[in-house]
Amino acid sequence: MILFPAVDIQDGRCVRLRQGRKDDVTVFGDDPVAQARHWVDLGARFLHIVDLDGAFDGHPVNFDLVRRMCQEFSVPVQLGGGIRDLATAKAYVEAGVTRLIIGTLALEDPEAFETMCRVLPGRIGVSLDAVDGRLKTKGWVADAGLTVDDVLPRLAEQGAAFVVYTDISRDGMHAGVNVEAMERLCTSTSLPVVAAGGVTNLDDLKALWPLRGKGLEGVITGRAIYEGTLDFAAAMAWIESQH
Repeated sequence: MILFPAVDIQDGRCVRLRQGRKDDVTVFGDDPVAQARHWVDLGARFLHIVDLDGAFDGHPVNFDLVRRMCQEFSVPVQLGGGIRDLATAKAYVEAGVTRLIIGTLALEDPEAFETMCRVLPGRIGVSLDAVDGRLKTKGWVADAGLTVDDVLPRLAEQGAAFVVYTDISRDGMHAGVNVEAMERLCTSTSLPVVAAGGVTNLDDLKALWPLRGKGLEGVITGRAIYEGTLDFAAAMAWIESQH
């Protein structure tokens, strides 16, 4: 299981939002590159970067920062936020991003999404961000009018390489993970699943661990590792001890 430390960028700083609300922000550092280096030094094997400005504005805002991270670190990077056309996706791949997480485009323009998956095979994942199963887009501020079950079969057929599921109601709230929802999602798709939202401590990772055999590829953690309720190095050590 991959443990992805999240580096969320807003206004050039490393931040975390509560439930995705733009106005409920906590700043954890002025240098996202240094923060990413901290997680790599503690053993991170994959970085999860989000261009929050891009997610809200609909186009890349922190491209140069992301490229710097790709150049400075040997670990792979997955990126989400503001990737809404093929040209942007290709530019990020050329900048060194290993895989891209698409949200709004995948739900609102299926044809363009399918083209992106075909041109960049194996690199495109989909962010399924939901409240009570109903999907949100445009940085979680718009209702997509769809449920997770509505879109999963199509995404697999169109060439998505993985899905990231975020329970928005739990994101940044130290509420614990929704294991039942994650298990339901894992068993309803053949795509690898990454869990996000609500991971608070090591017990949450332990609760999700049995889902590895059902398609859970990894877990994204943000506020918990910044505020210390989850010790990232200890979590990595625990994961290693299970193999």
